[in-house]
Amino acid sequence: MTDSKPIRVLLADDHAIVRKGIRALLTQAGGMEVVGESSDGEQAVALTEQVRPDVVLMDLQMPGTDGIEVTRRIVEHQLGGRVLVLTSFASDDKVFPAIKVGALGYLLKDSDSQDLVQAIHQVYRGEPSLHPTIARKLLQELSHPAACPLTPDPLSGRELEVLSLMA
Repeated sequence: MTDSKPIRVLLADDHAIVRKGIRALLTQAGGMEVVGESSDGEQAVALTEQVRPDVVLMDLQMPGTDGIEVTRRIVEHQLGGRVLVLTSFASDDKVFPAIKVGALGYLLKDSDSQDLVQAIHQVYRGEPSLHPTIARKLLQELSHPAACPLTPDPLSGRELEVLSLMA
């Protein structure tokens, strides 16, 4: 990162130990500052609006409002921060909706710590960042679409084109 200003990160995950571990990792990596932590969806929306982070590290499975809805609200209402999903779920019913509502990155929790740091930097710069498993899913969907839509709102032609470019 050429800028001397640290990347401001908000952590949204319902597991305190995960937040603590990520905070320690980001502190050790340098160039990043954790500006808030949220354990549920509503709190994540409120904190994002309040602290205006550069990147929101979003778990999808949280009490109350889930990460997909929180991501949609952050993006739709321009609350600040680009969303990088960090989750254990690689199923189509999580991946496609999260990307469709505006997540710029999608990383699985089994990723290496360096991959997480790199993904945060990419998303901060406005570049997409996808775990290889997720990239394969997107490419598979683009090359062999399912017979029936995987979500209630299937991707439009333009959305598929953008996903193809991201992958």
